Amino acid sequence: MKNILKEFREFAVKGNAFELAVAVVIGASFTSIVNSIVNDLINPLISLISGKIDFTNSFIVINSTSTQAYATLAEAKAAGASTLNYGLFINNVINFLIVSFVIFMIVRSLNKLRRKEESQEGAKETIEA
Repeated sequence: MKNILKEFREFAVKGNAFELAVAVVIGASFTSIVNSIVNDLINPLISLISGKIDFTNSFIVINSTSTQAYATLAEAKAAGASTLNYGLFINNVINFLIVSFVIFMIVRSLNKLRRKEESQEGAKETIEA
């Protein structure tokens, strides 16, 4: 048991836990930014281009005790109707694509830097030899 506590202390002190905590906080902040980009910028543009389609209120009622048509998803939920929320799914797909693209661009940039550093180190070794 002492060994486990010692290993855990080493893990936490070496910075791994701190780096993970920072990554989680940045990820949470990044998620709110991406959600804002999708909901406040991209969806209104798509709505304008596609003839005022509002994805957040795009749904199909699959089981309802009433024959009433609902104008919004909130109204359907308040009435207890079961819905397929395909508009929210579309929003989540857009969010995923944006996050994936941004992460791809970051990794791509880091790989370019890494390759540049490796080629500079290789050139130094060649000169020194």
